[in-house]
Amino acid sequence: MKKFVNDPKQFVPEMLEGIALANPDTLTYVPEYNLLMRTDAPRDGKVSIVQGSGSGHEPAHVMIVGRGMLDAACPGDVFAAPPMDYVYETTKRLASPAGVLLLVNNYTGDRMAFDMGREMAEADGIRVEILTVDDDVAVKDSLYTIGRRGVAGNFFVIKAVGAASEKGADLDELVRIGKKVNDVTRTMGVALTACTPPAKGSPLFELGADEMEFGVGIHGEPGRERRAMTNADAIVDELLEAVVSDLPYASGDRVALMINGLGGTPISELYLLFRRAHQQLAEQGITVGRSYVNEYCTSLDMAGASLTLVRLDDEIEGLLAEPAEVAIRVF
Repeated sequence: MKKFVNDPKQFVPEMLEGIALANPDTLTYVPEYNLLMRTDAPRDGKVSIVQGSGSGHEPAHVMIVGRGMLDAACPGDVFAAPPMDYVYETTKRLASPAGVLLLVNNYTGDRMAFDMGREMAEADGIRVEILTVDDDVAVKDSLYTIGRRGVAGNFFVIKAVGAASEKGADLDELVRIGKKVNDVTRTMGVALTACTPPAKGSPLFELGADEMEFGVGIHGEPGRERRAMTNADAIVDELLEAVVSDLPYASGDRVALMINGLGGTPISELYLLFRRAHQQLAEQGITVGRSYVNEYCTSLDMAGASLTLVRLDDEIEGLLAEPAEVAIRVF
C-alpha cells in the first residue's frame, strides 16, 4: 500500500507539526504531549474544551481546534488513546479559573487515560469534568469499548459546548448541554474497504470485492454483520432505519443530518447518500434543519460512510449555528 510516510513512528508528530505550521497565528504545538492548543488559551472566564482520542480520524480532533470548537487536542498514536500524562499535562496547560471540560469518545483506553489524567489534575486543584460521547447504534459492546462507541456524532457535542463556552457558559452548564446533545444523537456506519495504518502497511481486515461491513467502527473493528454489497439507496435505507428507530426519531422532528466520509469516499458519493437520506426522512415527516456532508471523523483511508441524526430544538440548533474558526472548515 503506497502512502506518504517517512518513519511510521513519526507519522503523528509530523502531521501535528504540519497543522501548526499551516496555522501559526491561531495554534501552538507542544510536541512532548502531541498537544495542539489555541494561541489565546486558556482565557479567564472561559471553560477550556479539550478532546483527545487516537489519531487517524482527522479532521477529528486536531483540525478543529479554534474559536467556537476545541481549545486543545492531545491525540495518541494512530487508533491509540493518548497516554495519561498527555491528558494531565494538557489539562494543566489549559486550566483556567472557569475549569476544563474533557470530551471523551467511549472507548476503554480513552476513558482510562482521561479518568487518570483528571484525577491528577484535580489533585493540583484544577476543576475538571468529563463528558463521554456514545452515539454509535451499531453495537452495544465492541473490542474497544464497554457500551456504545463514540463516533462522528462527537462533532455535534464539540460544536455545541464549544459555542456555549465562547458565550461564557460555566462548567456545569456545558456538561448539561453536552449530555443533552449526546442524548439525541445517533450514528451508524458502513465500510466498503478496510483501512491501512502507516505502521502496519497492510489493511486491518479483508473484505471481498462484493462485501461490505455493516455497522463498522472507526478503528476497523467489526460491526453488526458482513454482507453482500448492494446499491447506495439500499445501504442508506438500512443505515437510516437503524438510526431512526433507535432514539427513536418521529414524524414532526426537526434534525441535523450528517453524512460523514470515512476517509476514502469521494465527496460526490457522500452527496448521493445524503440525497437518499433526505428523501427518506421527508417521507417519514422528519425535517432536515441542518445539513452536513463532508469528512468529520474518518478511519484513515477507509472507503465508507456513516449517517448521523441529531434531534434539534431551539437551543441545540442555535448553538450549532454559531460561527467557528478552525484549521479545516467543515462547519
